[in-house]
Amino acid sequence: MPNAYDLQGRKAIVTGGAQGIGRAICEMFIASGADVAIWDVDATLAEQTAGEIGASAITVDVTDEASVNEAVLKTREALGGIDIVVNNAGIAGLNTGTHDYPVEEWNRVLATNLTGTFLVCRAVARVMRERGYGRIVNIASIAGKEGNPNAVAYSASKAGVIALTKSLGKELASYDIAVNCITPAAAKTAIFDQMTQEHIDYMLAKIPRNRFVKVEEIANLVAFLASSENSFTTGGVFDISGGRATY
Repeated sequence: MPNAYDLQGRKAIVTGGAQGIGRAICEMFIASGADVAIWDVDATLAEQTAGEIGASAITVDVTDEASVNEAVLKTREALGGIDIVVNNAGIAGLNTGTHDYPVEEWNRVLATNLTGTFLVCRAVARVMRERGYGRIVNIASIAGKEGNPNAVAYSASKAGVIALTKSLGKELASYDIAVNCITPAAAKTAIFDQMTQEHIDYMLAKIPRNRFVKVEEIANLVAFLASSENSFTTGGVFDISGGRATY
């Protein structure tokens, strides 16, 4: 049984919430009393997941500014406000050496993982400043701290998410808005379908716990960071890498 955090009445957005880590976070939030909007580019899967867990579904492309702004309006109408945002939407990109890495693939990964996080943070920060309250949790990666070989775009994008979190956390600290990120090791989700087996084996070999993180473990940490109990820490980076992190 997961720990319960008091999110009663809170209005939450989870990007990429239709499956994997995002779905686990949505389920944890709902169990803790929050109203949840799943933001996902896959409209069919988002509607299916929303129906199964009791959430709202909003189709959004986080790489598109107009789509994000429209989704904010739809979410405020559907939920009545925005208190919590989890930026979870992300892609792995190709596993290949930097010397062969296609520029178009670099741009695609950065657009989703980093620019997408920026666009969502930018849009919801305006709403949260008006309310004088908010919790933003960005899903970075241990790759953003250490850099994974043959994953230059993914590693760089997640390092950018860490820096974005630190910057925004300082900007919004006086508004009772906490902005933090987590740096998980890999979890067995659909993102594994985008990776080579060699890369998956490399990631597992680097984890002292000798297993991949469970999505429920990530959801528990995110739930604390999204709660009002997290009343002081902002701009923080929370490790959940099974002992892999060196700092």
